Amino acid sequence: MDDEALHVLREVWRAHGQDADELEAACGPQRSCKNMSAVGYGGLADNGDLHTAWHDQLAREGKLKPGTSTVRDLVLGADEQP
Repeated sequence: MDDEALHVLREVWRAHGQDADELEAACGPQRSCKNMSAVGYGGLADNGDLHTAWHDQLAREGKLKPGTSTVRDLVLGADEQP
């Protein structure tokens, strides 16, 4: 989180009478994940075709929009221009 966003968040907490101790009590201690080397999508595609595996996953979850062919299309819509 950049310094400006952190500053704004702290100001919001102060305005609501909250402090870091209350936040930690409610949410637990802040921890950062330092090792992401073991994180991947290998288990998603049994046959190694990650593209098809993602397509099938999105379709099962009802998130696949007709007429989309890229992630950009899924996020912005196929008709949107950058």
